[in-house]
Amino acid sequence: MERISEKERTYIKEVLNLQFRASSSGGMTKRLENKFAESFGVKYAISHVNGTATMHSALLAGGIGPGDEVIVPPLTMASTSFAVLHANAIPVFADIDPHTFTIDPADVRRKITPHTKAIIPVALYGLSPDMDAIMEIAGEYNLTVIEDDAQCLLGYYKGRIVGSIGHMASFSFQTSKHMTCGEGGMLITNSDGLADKIRRFSNLGYAIVSGKPGKGKIAKDAIQDPEYERHICVGWNYRMSDLCAAVALAQVERLEELVGQRVRVARLYMEAIRGCKWLIPQSVPDGCKHSYWTYALLLQNNGEFNWHDFRKKYIEFGGDGVYAAWQLTYLEPAFRLQKGNSRKDLCPIAESIQPRLLQFKTNYMEMEIAGQKADALAKTIRYFN
Repeated sequence: MERISEKERTYIKEVLNLQFRASSSGGMTKRLENKFAESFGVKYAISHVNGTATMHSALLAGGIGPGDEVIVPPLTMASTSFAVLHANAIPVFADIDPHTFTIDPADVRRKITPHTKAIIPVALYGLSPDMDAIMEIAGEYNLTVIEDDAQCLLGYYKGRIVGSIGHMASFSFQTSKHMTCGEGGMLITNSDGLADKIRRFSNLGYAIVSGKPGKGKIAKDAIQDPEYERHICVGWNYRMSDLCAAVALAQVERLEELVGQRVRVARLYMEAIRGCKWLIPQSVPDGCKHSYWTYALLLQNNGEFNWHDFRKKYIEFGGDGVYAAWQLTYLEPAFRLQKGNSRKDLCPIAESIQPRLLQFKTNYMEMEIAGQKADALAKTIRYFN
């Protein structure tokens, strides 16, 4: 299969044929937002330039600002916490579950203070965190929940599609993700009020915009008037281009195919590790459906060989290499400068697990190549057994 098909090319041509005339837009962004909302069963989908801007808009829409605390996991891409800093708020790190590697609701509860205003749980590697427990805590303390689902498209939690549970949910269309348009993101919600705020914050604070796609077009008589007042608040220019929207629309229409391919690749890895006692896969709780943005294994071998030894041998046997998990966010140089984040032992489970995680690529479009990588994994296991 092709990652970029003829459908994407056709939609791009539609946009180019209009020669970027704003007055005769092809409406690709509107079409994308409508399709995405429909696919996730929500009222509103609002496109952005990337999946970090989405979380920034969500935090602002939720009223998060200076001095507010937002609880985040340390084991994920740092963009989750960067968005909190962009909102002039404070990221507070809660530890992870030792089996699912996602944020631990019990530690979320322990980290709540009078300054806590929001939680950003991450669907790590394509697996939802325990959203029922998180939403229960949020309800008790009147907290806003923003799902970071950059790594999870078409995952499910207890029969509900991931992204439909929190107050808002953020998705990324960066090149490594299940679907892509080079760069882009989407923010979804069922709240009329939040949708209006999101659209306004992401669209330069324009007075006329609303959460609904394509609504609020400015009449020429108004915009040409010297007394017309455009901006009712400070906003950011986070709008997605129609060219990116054209590619993203085609990818949403092909989403089952794109996600299904990654799941098929993950199953090859599952077969390759069958019987191995020292490679522990990410635990998938009952009622959850994993979308396998990547396939993660925990090396648990009592120090007989190390992470680098494994990766080197895997490459020798034909593997593409293994990605390490991101350095824990609060141990990154940029975050060590933040007050309270300069020491270890903030999240001891995450600190134990992160150096031992192996992330295997699932974005192979040809099953023959994917099979070769799974075979390399099986050979590596046999070598170290």
